[in-house]
Amino acid sequence: MATPALYACTKCNQRFPFEELSQGQQLCKECRIAHPIVKCTYCRTEFQQESKTNTICKKCAQNVKQFGTPKPCQYCNIIAAFIGTKCQRCTNSEKKYGPPQTCEQCKQQCAFDRKEEGRRKVDGKLLCWLCTLSYRRVLQKTKEQRKGLGSSHSNTSSLSDKEHRHHHRHSSSHHKVWIKVMSSFFFFVHSHKSSSIQKETPKKKPKLEDSSVAQSMDSGGTDNFILISQLKEEVMSLKRMLQQRDQTILEKDRKLTELKADFQYQESNMRVKMNNMEKAHKEAMEQQQVRHLYTHCHQLSLGDNGCDRQHVARIVPKIQTSRKRIHVHVVGQLNLV
Repeated sequence: MATPALYACTKCNQRFPFEELSQGQQLCKECRIAHPIVKCTYCRTEFQQESKTNTICKKCAQNVKQFGTPKPCQYCNIIAAFIGTKCQRCTNSEKKYGPPQTCEQCKQQCAFDRKEEGRRKVDGKLLCWLCTLSYRRVLQKTKEQRKGLGSSHSNTSSLSDKEHRHHHRHSSSHHKVWIKVMSSFFFFVHSHKSSSIQKETPKKKPKLEDSSVAQSMDSGGTDNFILISQLKEEVMSLKRMLQQRDQTILEKDRKLTELKADFQYQESNMRVKMNNMEKAHKEAMEQQQVRHLYTHCHQLSLGDNGCDRQHVARIVPKIQTSRKRIHVHVVGQLNLV
C-alpha cells in the first residue's frame, strides 16, 4: 500500500494529510486552535490571531502607530476612520461607485451600488459590507447543512439496500417451502427497520440544527461584538458632547455674571450722576432765587420809590438763610472730594 502524500502546515511546518489541513491557509488542527481566525476590532476584517492579546490586524496596528486611535466612519459607523471622518473602504467605494445608498438589511446609508457584478453574489440585494459578509456566511452555512442532510439520506438508503440484499441471500438458502413465509417475514423486518430508520432520522436532525444554531450563535457573537463596540463609541461621543455642552453652559454663565456685574456698575454710576445733577439743579435754583431777592432788595432800598422799609426787613433774613445753606452745601461737597 502506498503511503498518502503529506503536506506541511504553514504555521508549524509539520507534515499532515491534505484532509487534516484547513482550506484557506493550510493550517493543522493545533495551529487552528492556537491561532484562530478572528475579526479586527477596528476594520472588522478576518485575520489570523498570533497572540490572544492581539485583537487588531497588522494594517490597523500600523495605522494606529501613524495616525492614532480611529474614529467611527460617518457612513458605515465602523471604527476605522484614521484620516478624516470616513474609513478607507468607504472612501474608495465612494470614488468608484458614487455616493452611498440605504442598505436593505440594516437601513443605514452605507451601501454602495456595485451594479450587477456585486449584486449577483447577494441575490440582487443592495447591502453594505457588513451585511454582505453576514449574508454570505448564512448562505454558506445553509449549503453545508443541505450537503450534510443529503449525505445522511444517501447513507440511510445505502444501509437499507445492503440489509435487503443480505436478507434475500439468507432466505434463498432455506427450503422452498419456507420461501413465502420467510419472504413475508423479512419483508416485515425490512419495513420495521425502515420505519425505525425514519423515526431515528428526526432525532438526528436536531443535532444538525443544534450545530447550525451554535454556528449562528458564533456569528451572532461576532456581530454582537461589533454592535457593542459601536455602542461604546457612541457612548463616548455622547459623553464628549455632554462635556462640550457643559463647558459652553459654564462659559455662558460666566458671561451672564459679568454682564450682570457690568449692568449693576453702570446703574450705580447713573444713580450717582442723577443725584449730582439734582443737587446741581437745586443749587442753581437757589442761586437764582438769591439773585432775584438781591435785585428786589436793591429796588426796595431806594428812597425814590417810597417803598416800605418793613418789607425790606422781612426779605433780608431770607437772603441770609439761603446764603448759609449754600455755604454749608459747598463745604460738604469739598469734604466729599
